[in-house]
Amino acid sequence: MIRRSPSFCFSMDGGGGRGSPDIEEEDDSAADLLRDRFRLSAISVAEAEARRNCMEISEPIVACITDLAFKYAAEQLAKDLELFAQHAGRKTINMEDVILSAHRNEDLSSLLRCFSENLKAKEPLGERKRKKGSKKEDKATSSVVHIPDL
Repeated sequence: MIRRSPSFCFSMDGGGGRGSPDIEEEDDSAADLLRDRFRLSAISVAEAEARRNCMEISEPIVACITDLAFKYAAEQLAKDLELFAQHAGRKTINMEDVILSAHRNEDLSSLLRCFSENLKAKEPLGERKRKKGSKKEDKATSSVVHIPDL
């Protein structure tokens, strides 16, 4: 379920109904905006790769690539990440879940591991060594992954 806030966030709390038609319209417009931003990013990547390899890429092919990428990310990847977190007994998706989702692609897995290690290296020491809260606190808070506006 997508919840609308100042930035986009995805919740795994299994919320039921969506609410009033106004909220549904707002959720739909937020989802449309997210889809459009994803597609714009995918188009930029495809065009940059084509230029880097001295190739041309036609508009129908770019449209097909962006649709396939969005459907994979929105449908399959999101479900896989949620299941990996649930299997580990967590409500929050973390970097290990993302790395695990790429297990079939060795190159992507190693790139994600390097990226994760670089992020951890840049983290201030105080934030890395946070004490874990009690399990009651963990269950009381709903888990949300925030996606900032681009």
